[in-house]
Amino acid sequence: MKNYMHLLLIVGLVVLGSCKSKTESKKASEELPIKVQGKEVAYATDSTNLKGYIAYDMNSNEKRPGVLIVHEWWGHNDYVRRRADMLAELGYTALAVDMYGDGKLAGHPDDAGKFAMSVMTNLPEATARFNAAMDLLKSHSSVDGEKIGAVGYCFGGSVVLTMANSGADLDAVAAFHSGVQLPVMPNDRLKAKVLVCNGADDPFINPESVVAFKGALDSINADYTYLSYPGVKHSFTSKEADANGKKFNLPLVYDADADEKSWASLQQLFSEAF
Repeated sequence: MKNYMHLLLIVGLVVLGSCKSKTESKKASEELPIKVQGKEVAYATDSTNLKGYIAYDMNSNEKRPGVLIVHEWWGHNDYVRRRADMLAELGYTALAVDMYGDGKLAGHPDDAGKFAMSVMTNLPEATARFNAAMDLLKSHSSVDGEKIGAVGYCFGGSVVLTMANSGADLDAVAAFHSGVQLPVMPNDRLKAKVLVCNGADDPFINPESVVAFKGALDSINADYTYLSYPGVKHSFTSKEADANGKKFNLPLVYDADADEKSWASLQQLFSEAF
């Protein structure tokens, strides 16, 4: 009997130690700091090689929503990669996409306009490039493929809105300082919640196009928010806007307040959509 009780005591201590170890291990895992891993990725359509950048918290083992980010008309640059890192810090896996091919960048507005136009006037190829990025994002080990959003800046905003209006399988889309006179306007194929954040004094955005865009959304009872910031001009989320505006004599102006408020609205959009 004495030996039996001794054996029970040993077993109990082993079980207790095991449970404690698992609890401590889980606790340690939960307390790991965010560690953003960002790396370049290569992917392609049938006709175009593309160079993207993916960012995620490598200290988290949980599946999380994935977010596509489409660049301004300058191309896939450091700015869009910084935004990917910022989204990774919030707990998403973000893929900064390449809509021009081969990571091509524009050094002058004339080139940027040509690059952007070549995409927006060839919707089948634009869709193929967007879908190739989405497939890559969904296949990443950290991503819950049932929860996908898209964010776009300037040209990129027009791209994500057009893709959503074309029926892309997106839960939410957000466009910043984006034109809304689109090759595909809102229609009953739109599935996503929509957020648009624009400057009220952005000369690149025609007021009549905003009325038409909102009217199309209202006609299908879309779930959308359109925010217009008084006194704010184009490219207000980019700290490079002032320098580019002066260099090329364009109405590009960074606005810290609008940048902060629009980023908060994006976080609210994703918290509701996911």
